[in-house]
Amino acid sequence: MNYMKMALLASPTPQAEAALEELHRKYDWVDIEDASLVIALGGDGFMLQVLHDMLARQQNVPVFGMNLGTFGFLMNEWRSDDDLLQRLNKAKPVTVSPLAMKVTTISGEKFSSPAINEVSLLRETRQTAKLEITVGGRVVLPELVCDGVLVATPAGSTAYNFSAQGPILPLDSGTLALTPISPFRPRRWRGAILPDRAHITFRVLDAAKRPVSAVADQREYRDVETVEVAIDRTNALTLLFDPEHALDDRIAMEQFAIG
Repeated sequence: MNYMKMALLASPTPQAEAALEELHRKYDWVDIEDASLVIALGGDGFMLQVLHDMLARQQNVPVFGMNLGTFGFLMNEWRSDDDLLQRLNKAKPVTVSPLAMKVTTISGEKFSSPAINEVSLLRETRQTAKLEITVGGRVVLPELVCDGVLVATPAGSTAYNFSAQGPILPLDSGTLALTPISPFRPRRWRGAILPDRAHITFRVLDAAKRPVSAVADQREYRDVETVEVAIDRTNALTLLFDPEHALDDRIAMEQFAIG
């Protein structure tokens, strides 16, 4: 694939800005509105920011990230001595569908937000949250007493979900992870793997006394009463990976990481 119009974005860190200056000297660049491909320099947090900006613009052009942050799970290795154009032509595309979160607050306000990694519900005070969970119109848990709960995509299953003892999902599994955060009752419930066609609804029980916030990746809404979550197939995103660092391979190998 030949990428003639490339945009270059970098996180505001010294390492990323130094890399940006180096690449600016080597290649020709265009504004993001005119780009057929975006190069993102930074870490996973910056990559999520770039992808959310694309969703807001309704602009689905491939993104090739290079890691100049901490973890860089969604990024490729930073290498300045390679022929970038040759590297891009060999890259493997991966399609990621975000979650769509719809929120209704206690006061009746309604909001919506996409999530590429996960949607999480979290208690706001020292008191545990009490949640009713419905899947596909059927109440599957009348009352979950917990610190919170999250729904993760396969691409996000190695992030917050994995830290909460949730399962790692293969990228092509067609599933979502429903994972409790510090469950108190039912104590032995450890979550579920659901088909990605599932429509999940959370209802906060005793919402005024036990307030809960809802977070779509990094965007938070407080004092929620109901939260609906489902895959949004109309806004797919495309990530590019070096063949030796393909996202599906990295997700599989993360299950054997011991560090």
